Amino acid sequence: MHPMLGIAVRAARRAGAIINRAARDIDVLSVTRKRHNDFVTEVDKSAEQAIIEILHRAYPDHAILAEESGATAGTAGESEYTWIIDPLDGTTNFIHGFPQYAVSIGLRHKGVLVQGVVYDPTNNELFTASRGRGAFLNERRIRVSKRIRLNEALIGTGFPFRDFEGLDEYLSMFRELTARTAGLRRAGAAALDIAYVAAGRLDGFWEMGLSPWDMAAGALMVQEAGGLVGDFRGDSGYLESGRMICGAPKIFAQLVQVIGPLAAK
Repeated sequence: MHPMLGIAVRAARRAGAIINRAARDIDVLSVTRKRHNDFVTEVDKSAEQAIIEILHRAYPDHAILAEESGATAGTAGESEYTWIIDPLDGTTNFIHGFPQYAVSIGLRHKGVLVQGVVYDPTNNELFTASRGRGAFLNERRIRVSKRIRLNEALIGTGFPFRDFEGLDEYLSMFRELTARTAGLRRAGAAALDIAYVAAGRLDGFWEMGLSPWDMAAGALMVQEAGGLVGDFRGDSGYLESGRMICGAPKIFAQLVQVIGPLAAK
């Protein structure tokens, strides 16, 4: 395992332990609404702090982009490395006791994703990837599915709760893909959905209104597992636009063919 990936795994497991302890007594948690349908708990903050402490200790000059605090060591302009962190992706699921959430930690070097960890603490499933070294689930190599026909594909998605202006646009895509696929699934944790694409559990995924920390780690996993990742046009700007499609190669191409013409921008 690459040393930087090893540090990220340690940080993800530490955060996962904090989340699992809190999950035993969810009713006493302090929950704050950031905006409509977007929540943060003391667990998000504690898990993020634990991750940042471990990363800072190992790499004090690396930049950090974190969902809750935005904490930085150095700046993105001064450091070649940026850690992209979501300490608890699927907070709404977590506070309802719905066991679909994860820790996500990605690393960019000179703008290129090079390391990724998605950790599901409920099931103790650790998804990892290093650029050029493949993707793994609990140290077992994973690959995207071999499915080639969209009408046989199971596709993940997420409603754009941060982008209500795009809701009609999204619903047109949802309607079209409902008719053209074997099924759509909306579990509520994008980082874990994307990791599931890498593991072949989902054949593809699309969503809009995402943030970099929702996508960074999982995107690298999909690529290292033999899949493709892009924006709604199939291009590389998904981290900036928040509009992502990923999947097995032939499924990815068919998703772009359906979604691209329906995309407003």
